[in-house]
Amino acid sequence: MFPPLISRGTPRPHPTQHSAAPTEAKLAPVVHYTFLLIGLSLLVYVLHKLDGILLPLFFSALLATLLLPLVTRLEARRWPRVLAILVAILLLVGGIVGLIILFGSQILDLKAELPLIQQKLVVMFDQGQQWLHDKFGMRVMSKDELIDSSLSSAKKSAGGFLGSTLSTTAGVLSVLTLIPIYIFCFLYYRDHMRQFMFRFVAPDKRTGVLHTMDSIQTVVQAYISGLLTVIVIVAVLNAIGLLLLNVKFAIFFAIFASVLAVIPYIGIMVGATIPALITLVETGSPGKAAAVVGVFVFVQFLEGNFITPMITGSKVSINPMAAIIALILGGELWGTPGMILSIPLTAVLKVVFDANKTTEPWGFLLGDVTDGEETKKDKSDDKPGFWGKAWHMIKRM
Repeated sequence: MFPPLISRGTPRPHPTQHSAAPTEAKLAPVVHYTFLLIGLSLLVYVLHKLDGILLPLFFSALLATLLLPLVTRLEARRWPRVLAILVAILLLVGGIVGLIILFGSQILDLKAELPLIQQKLVVMFDQGQQWLHDKFGMRVMSKDELIDSSLSSAKKSAGGFLGSTLSTTAGVLSVLTLIPIYIFCFLYYRDHMRQFMFRFVAPDKRTGVLHTMDSIQTVVQAYISGLLTVIVIVAVLNAIGLLLLNVKFAIFFAIFASVLAVIPYIGIMVGATIPALITLVETGSPGKAAAVVGVFVFVQFLEGNFITPMITGSKVSINPMAAIIALILGGELWGTPGMILSIPLTAVLKVVFDANKTTEPWGFLLGDVTDGEETKKDKSDDKPGFWGKAWHMIKRM
């Protein structure tokens, strides 16, 4: 018998044939996260080893972003690009030199007062030791022992301190010469760098990428300029309060504390402790020292509840926990320059994360708690309290 005929249109079935498509091999979650940790470790190692190259680039990129609106305005008035960039850099250098002169005069005055402050501090130290001895029976350390221990520790660290000071000075001078050059290059070749980024993107997606880049640039500019505005306002308020209390070196401490106020919680403690201690040593009045602390606490309250939310809160806000962790990581990675860069770079990362749906949860994690608050509130909670009513009255004036 012959086998039954099969039409040409129907394929012959095969006993081992399956309709399901072959499955793709996927990595186990443990392997995936292991590779992720290895990549992060290599990234941190490279960032640490290339700090001499990356730090000037990061500082220059942030300053170039800050100067870009001024340069574009000058170019809109038909200024040549080279001239507009040079004028912007000269204005930036002039502002920095003015701050250095202002700080320098205050620091020289403070240095001249240091011997007298030191003598008063030794007297207060002896009084404090005597009080501890009378109350708790603690052994009193004489002034000679204190001086001898301080001198011995200073002699041990003098050589290393001198070497590190010379190397740091040389590094700072080299960086100061590179940053203006980098700023000029970033601003002059900004169109070329944008075209370079476009070459990694398909033509049909370049419009979306351009929109994302423009929004990131706008938000970063607004954040950095808003941060500088907050620092200036806080410095003025601190100076007014300290001048009313007739505190020595009020301008220096006002600016110093306003810069530290960017650091949540820690900044206000450091910024208020030093002038309070010097005021206590100078006047011997605990009440006046407490008043100095009160000025900084009140200004910090205004900054956290009114000034910063109005200026930078609508643009991008970093929660205090993320800011403190960023400061610690920046200090461990790059030292003091890393701490200075940590807050702006964290804000830039948040903007970049928010621009992408895949990384948006990380931007939410870095952001302030009130930005993602979804808790339903009672209508009675919408009624303004005392400070809300006061703020509305000020706005109507």
